[in-house]
Order: sequence, then C-alpha cells, then structure tokens
Amino acid sequence: MKGLTLMRELSKVYDPREVEERIYSQWEDAKCFAGVRDKNKKPFTIVMPPPNVTGQLHMGHAMDCTLQDILIRFKRMQGYSALWLPGTDHAGIATQIKVEEMLRVNEGLSRHDLGREKFLERVWEWKNTYGDRIVSQQKKMGASCDWDRARFTMDEGCSKAVRDVFVSLYEKGLIYRGSRIINWCPNCTTALSDAEVEYKEKPGNLWHLKYPIKGEDNRYVVVATSRPETMLGDSGVAVNPNDPRYQDLIGKTCILPLVKREIPIVADDYVDVEFGTGCVKMTPAHDPNDFEVGLRHNLESIRILDDNGIVNELGGVYAGLDRYEARRKIVSDLEAQGLLENVVEHAHNVGTCYRCGTDVEPIISAQWFVKMEPLAKEALDVVKNGETKFVPDRFSKTYLNWMENVHDWCISRQLWWGHQIPAWHCNDCGALTVDREDPCCCVACQSKNITRDPDVLDTWFSSALWPFSTLGYPDNTEDLNYFYPNDVLVTGYDIIFFWVARMIFSGCEHTGKTPFHTVFIHGLVRDDKGRKMSKSLGNGIDPLEMAEQYGADALRFNLVSGNSPGNDLRFYTERCEAMRNFANKVWNASRFLMMNLTITDNALPSDLALEDKWILSKLNRLIPEITDNMEHYELGVSAGKIYDFIWDTYCDWYIEMTKTRLQSEDPVAKENTQRVLCYVLTELLKLLHPFMPFITEEIWQALPHEGDFLMMQSWPVPNDALNYPEEEAAMELVIDAIKAIRSRRAEMNVPPSKKARLLIETTEKDAFTLGTPMLLRLAYGSEVEFIETAPNSLNGLVTVTTYVCKIYMPLAELVDLAKEKARIEKEIAKQNAELQKLSKKLDNPGFLAKAPENVIASEREKCEKATALIQKLNEQLDSL
Repeated sequence: MKGLTLMRELSKVYDPREVEERIYSQWEDAKCFAGVRDKNKKPFTIVMPPPNVTGQLHMGHAMDCTLQDILIRFKRMQGYSALWLPGTDHAGIATQIKVEEMLRVNEGLSRHDLGREKFLERVWEWKNTYGDRIVSQQKKMGASCDWDRARFTMDEGCSKAVRDVFVSLYEKGLIYRGSRIINWCPNCTTALSDAEVEYKEKPGNLWHLKYPIKGEDNRYVVVATSRPETMLGDSGVAVNPNDPRYQDLIGKTCILPLVKREIPIVADDYVDVEFGTGCVKMTPAHDPNDFEVGLRHNLESIRILDDNGIVNELGGVYAGLDRYEARRKIVSDLEAQGLLENVVEHAHNVGTCYRCGTDVEPIISAQWFVKMEPLAKEALDVVKNGETKFVPDRFSKTYLNWMENVHDWCISRQLWWGHQIPAWHCNDCGALTVDREDPCCCVACQSKNITRDPDVLDTWFSSALWPFSTLGYPDNTEDLNYFYPNDVLVTGYDIIFFWVARMIFSGCEHTGKTPFHTVFIHGLVRDDKGRKMSKSLGNGIDPLEMAEQYGADALRFNLVSGNSPGNDLRFYTERCEAMRNFANKVWNASRFLMMNLTITDNALPSDLALEDKWILSKLNRLIPEITDNMEHYELGVSAGKIYDFIWDTYCDWYIEMTKTRLQSEDPVAKENTQRVLCYVLTELLKLLHPFMPFITEEIWQALPHEGDFLMMQSWPVPNDALNYPEEEAAMELVIDAIKAIRSRRAEMNVPPSKKARLLIETTEKDAFTLGTPMLLRLAYGSEVEFIETAPNSLNGLVTVTTYVCKIYMPLAELVDLAKEKARIEKEIAKQNAELQKLSKKLDNPGFLAKAPENVIASEREKCEKATALIQKLNEQLDSL
C-alpha cells in the first residue's frame, strides 16, 4: 500500500474476539513475521523454548510467549532483521506415556504387543494429529513467530544434527558407555539425569541393623540405613581406618542377616566417624557413594531390584515383592530374629522423578554418558567473561555453581520414542560401531551380525542443540552464518540446569561460539496466594479462557505489568479486568479523536499552544526512557510508564485540555489540535504495540497513516525539535494548581457546575496567563484575576496553596453557607453518636474478655476513624 491511507470508523465497543483473529490473519497473510536475511540490517534472533508436543498452553507458556513477543516486536520496529524461530519438542517420556495410555484404554494393547516399528508409527500419527495444538494456542496470544520456519526436535534437520553431534563427541572420547550408578524411575522405567531428579523432604526412619561378626558370638557391627530393602545387595561393611572402635574388625567378615552371605569389613576414609555408629553398609549396585567405595575395595555389585522396582531373583525369599513391601517384610523378619536394634524417625531428602513424582531408585546400569569436565571449562568462561550475560545477574551464580560441580551426564533412556542411539553392538567380537550413516558391518571385525543399541537419547540432548540445529547445523548454511548466535534466550529459572547450561556447552563445543548473548530469566506464574499452579491444588488458570473473556492484549499486559526479571508473579484475575478497562480507555480515547477528526494526514503544525508543547515535550522524554527500559529487559517498568502516560497524561489531561479548541470556531486552532492529538496517539500506539499488539494495530489502521501495518512501522525516536522544557514546566505549574483546586472543592462537596472566581497570587504570572483557559475549564473557574499581594482580609475566602502560588476563591461562590453548615453539623452529630456507641462497647469488660482479638482490633479501628472524621468535620465547620 503506497502513500497515505485514510482513516476508517472504529466500532462503538472494542470486541477482542472479532478483532484479534482478523488482525492475526492479516499479519500472517502479509508475511509480517518472516525472518529475512538482509545484509543491510543487523539480525536479532530468538529461538523459542520448544514446548512439548503433548502440551496445552498454560500460564507459564503464556508468560514466556508474551515476553518473547514483546522483545521481537520491539526489535523488528527498531529496524533489525528480527527472527523468532518457533518449534516443538518430541518430549520422549511424556509423549510415549500418553500414547501408551491411549493404546491401553482404547485397544487394550501395550507397546510390546505392537513392536517398536508399529508403535513408533502410532506415536507419529498422534504427533501429526495433536502436536500442533499448542501452536494454534500461541497464535491466539499474538505470537509473531516465523511459522514457516517452525521446527520439531525429531524432524530431518534436527535429527541430522543430533546424530552428527553424538558421533563427534564419541570420536573425541567425550561420549562413553559404562556401568555406573544412575537415577532410575521405576514408573517411567528409564534412566534420569541428575537434573531430572527433584528432591523433596519426606518423613522416614533410620533402621539400625545388627550384622553378626563371623566367629565371635554376640558381637555385631551396627549399621544405620533409610533403605533396609537394599541390604539384600550388601557386599561389605566399611569403617574409618582411624576409628579406634573398630581397628580389630578391619579385614574380618560379618554375616549378612537373612541372606547369610559372608561379607568383608573394609577401611575407607569415606566413612564419617561422627555420623551414626561409624559403620556403613556397602551396596555398590544401589548407592553412588557405595559404588565408589566398592571400586576401591573390589566389592561385588549385586543388583537386587528390577526395572520396575521389584525385588529380583537375587533377593531370595523376597523375590517378586515391590521394594516397599520388601522393606516392611525385611524389617519384620529382622525384628523377629533380634537383629533390629533401633528405629529412629528421620526426615530426609528423597529424589523423585521430575515427570511423574515417583521415588527415584539409584541402581547400577550400563548407560551412555557425556564426559562433562572437558566441556564445562569453556561454558564457564563465556559466562565469567561476559560473552553470555544473565538477566538478572544473580542467576549467573546459580549457573556457575552447577557447572563447576557438574557430574557426567547420563544421556541414554530406555524408551522407544526419541533419537535412537547411533551405535551398533557386534554380536561376534563385542565391538561398538558408531557412525553418521547406518553401518552394514562391524567396524572391528567386519561381521554383519550387528545389533543397534535399543536406547534413545535424553530429550534434553536434542534440545541442547536447538539454537543452532534449527538454523541448519551441521551444514554451513546462510541462516546459521547470519542469525547465529542468537541474541536472547527467554526462559524460566527452573530449567537453567536442564537446558540453559547444556545449550551453552553444546554451542561452545560444536560451533565455537556461545549460543546466545543474553539469558533473560523470568519467574514462575503463581496463583493469587503465591502457590505454584498445579492440578493437585486445582488452582491452575487457563490463559485461553482469560484471553477469551478479557482479550489477549489484557492478559499479556497483566502478565508483564508489575513484573520484574527473575521474580515470580502472582496472577490476579481482577488485574485482567483492569487491563481490559485500560484497553477500553485507549479505544474510547481513539474514538473520541476519530469523531472530531477532519484531517487526512498526521503532520505536526508549526503553531503550538502551551498544552501542545507540554504533551509533545513529555512524550519526547518518555520515548528514550521506554527504549532504555526495553533494552535492559525492564519490560514491567516500560509497561507501567506507558500505562500511566496514556491514562493520565494523554486521556485525563491532554484530551480534556483540547476539548474547547476542538469545538472552536477557529478552523486553524481546531486543525492544529487534531494534528497534535493524532500525532501523539500514533506515537503512543507504537510504544504500546509490543505489549498490546491487537488493539493498537486495529486503531492505527483506522487513523491516517502510511504503510500497511503498525507492527512494521519504525520505533519512535526522540526529536530535539520537540523539546520544550520551559513550556512543559509552566504547564506542570498550572496542572498542580488545578489539582489543588479540585481537591479542595472535593473536600467541600462542591459540584463542577458551581463555578467561582480564582484570585491568583504568584511569581509565575506568564505560565498562569497562558494556562488561563485550562483553569477556567478544568478548575471550574468563572474568571481568573491576578493579584500582587494577598487580600487584606481572608474572611469569606477559601485558600489553596501550591509551591509557586496561592489561589483565593470566594466561599459564597462555592457553597450555600447556611446549608453547608447544617449538613456538616448533622454529619458531626451522626459520627458522635457512632463514636459513643463504639466507646461504650470498648469500655465494657465483658466484651473485651469474650470477643476475639481481631474483632476488638476492628472496633478500635472504627473508633479511631470516627474520631479523625469528627476532627476534620469540625475544621470544615470552623473554616465556614
């Protein structure tokens, strides 16, 4: 659309449901969201944290989506070649569980009934049917992503990147397969990385068990354990070599109760002399510390639980029992044999699965691991030297602490849905073949008798590559060269370990660059009581319902206003209503302008009134403030400033100031007023657009404008020619006076229709002379008179004071003295009666003895308020 576009009429009432879908379709059809490589522009890139394909939009997603969209719209308007790249995550465990449950309920089948290939076909069918549900929900929030570039962590390109990275790390010796103690979820039946374990304090016990010393009657070592069922896998007892109590036991053996296995007593510095009895049972297959001690002393690793948390055949008579059933039976049997010395209540941190909440079981298992120590160094350096900054900075300490103490990452998962590990085991020589292409024979012996490893990679392995795999890596693409590194990652503090850290070391290792310059951390969205939203509490709020009821703009503004980086946000539904009221305020102000608009362009006039210079100068100062706040990710501060300027400065003051001129018989004054009103509104719509994109676009398209869409307009910049500091200061003096007069009239219950003369004593006569029309209209003056000194007598005058003036108003022109005096005396009598009643109650010992504290406090507060009101009423009476 070339040249000027003329205005059209706005409907009487703003209907978000009608506007939002229509406007979004216009943007999509015009390819407004496209990220285009342009050598004449600087790129600005955000990759969306990919939501799970199983996901429904929740309030956390809505917050994440809103913050990213605000930033990308802002940068797009600033002239950057802005790319917000969307996508979804295959969500290994969550998706597999969902499809397995669907098969079980609908068809009575398990994945094993179908087999791997057929089951994966079903998962892909499910993904293709339901996987884009969250995308349509993001669009309802106004997300201006380049949807044509949408990626999926298991699409062809991402899968190629995953395989290339796995093979590359394997070739460097940074991926290995080994038996280690890993975190195992018996419910999800898969390994978990350390970051996927959530620790919860739970009540429990410490059972003190007696292990008989072989060959010494009635002598025992006493060990304490919180997991007595694991004793079935004990292969030793450890004591500290410097503990004098047990020097003679080192090298001897004891008899494992119930199992009757002879196990050695070893000396190891790991044992804390001060803790418990100083004797520690060693279960190398079920405890990471015991595993390390076992390696040092060549203790046998005996795994006694299967993948479902059931005691296996090595558990003797307890085989087939669930781990907790086995615990109860073992404790009972030990007690019956006199080998349970003591039971002590003991609260302790229990590791639970982040996905399903099941207690995690440490077990020994053959798994695939990434060596983290070599990868951590550069990932630490880029944060320490400022190449990647956290906002707020305090989260860099969280990141650094985790990275400095990181353990090897267990990356294999016992699932079918996901990136299957590209490793083949030779059934003849046992060698491993790892390759970027599927091999036909063993790399060592050329045997064709090879079998692919059945495990898949941790979902976070592919997510860790997201900033560059989505741009074409491992190929050297134009997109990768232009849009990478990303500029900012927007995410919650709860996945710094899961995802942020892994992206940083992956980017450094595979691209030689940190994946993003800034990590913008936001908090969690909590309910109005500060609780985390959850199904169990039933306190979740559906953002789509809020958007449907109040409009997406109101929801977005609610989520960002008053919010600060890194801090949790309490969500109040009432604030959505308040933000809808703000949207209506903007709409009604725009309609008022439209109804008085005769101009067909929005150029500023050369002849400006005092109030015009005031608003233009204030706007000119607002623009760099908002821009600076946005650049520093202070989005909540920006939102608050825009809200205040529109509601207070533009709507409540400037529009009111201009009404007389809009109705003037002077065509030049009328046109000039329209031009300033239109110019300021247009600039404010630009500033507000990233926060409330739908309503601003709809209004802007109705105003005189050039171009097709507001979202493609240039971000406002300050104009030195519009700085009017003296006029701005003068107008503020007039506004202060108007506020003071209005406040005094309100105290006296004077209606706006009652006008009075204003006698003004001031050293700033020029300012008040220019502001006389505003004083007459907005301070309800009948006339304005300037006086050099105060009147000889103040009898019959009401005085209002600001720091630069005194204003005197004849009392008789404000109120009917007799009627006002009678009204105040009646109110004083009423309040005295109320005070007497309250005092009588508070003087009653019976009431004070029986009434609850909060009731007594409430009555005293009422008493204090009545006393204060009577004093104020008496002062008003005296002034009459």
